[in-house]
Amino acid sequence: MDALLQILSPGFLLRNSIYASMLIGFACPIVGVFLVMRRLVFMGVALPQISSTGIAVALSLPLWLGFHVANQGSLSPHALAFAGATTFSLGAIMVLAFLERRGKGQPEGRIGTAYVTAAALSILILSKNPYGEIGWLGLLKGEVVTISNLDLVVTAAALALVLIGLAVCRKELLLVCFDREMAITLRKNVIFWDILLYLMIGLTVSTAVLSVGPLITFGFLLLPALTAHLLARTMKQLTILASLIGGGAAFLGFWIAYKWDLPVGPTDVCLLSSLYGTVWLLTRLLSSRTKRFNGT
Repeated sequence: MDALLQILSPGFLLRNSIYASMLIGFACPIVGVFLVMRRLVFMGVALPQISSTGIAVALSLPLWLGFHVANQGSLSPHALAFAGATTFSLGAIMVLAFLERRGKGQPEGRIGTAYVTAAALSILILSKNPYGEIGWLGLLKGEVVTISNLDLVVTAAALALVLIGLAVCRKELLLVCFDREMAITLRKNVIFWDILLYLMIGLTVSTAVLSVGPLITFGFLLLPALTAHLLARTMKQLTILASLIGGGAAFLGFWIAYKWDLPVGPTDVCLLSSLYGTVWLLTRLLSSRTKRFNGT
């Protein structure tokens, strides 16, 4: 209970970290719902890791080119990292979506190759970068480090922009995602809405990776949506429930990690995985009991 009171205290030293975790916990599952319902789960695995490679490359470019980056607080490295994460995320999702649309080859093989290559490159590049030595490498391993006020504001603004976009364009995005033939019949520009959705997914991934790392981003993109999918009956229920699961798990995971001195990222992901496994088991047991009761 002492740990909980410390976390809730206005003067808590890591308050920005828990605020950022909860922002991402509430927002990422809403975007993740579209990945799950469009069966793009593997893309949700690869994108955060590719985004982290963008961070590593962007932070290393000045070093490779022999430039000096003025370290005004965290502004310059942060701006470089945000540019790299966004560029790599958007580029990767566009390329992978284009290749998937062509329908040639094995999509899982392409995404798997992109994931492992990006993971290895991120670690290798940052291990030889002075910025990596002061925190970025730990972030990419799932350790939520101290988040500045600027990082928190940028994270909140970017996620708010994505959520507003999803709310405003919700009907068109749902129609194009889940009833493509009807959307074409109604003369909706499916390519435009696809690109808009991919842009919002890419922006969400790059923002989240920059704040909490690829491990938590991946966990919050997929696991709350998969858990809520077992319980929800409508798209509205699915979206709200996934967001609540993500936000609640972010707070509870941070509390557990702080109390027992554990890394936040792995704690959050294990908590979400345990919840998903428990809900899956309970729904299976309930379904079996219902079938036996009905004699089927």
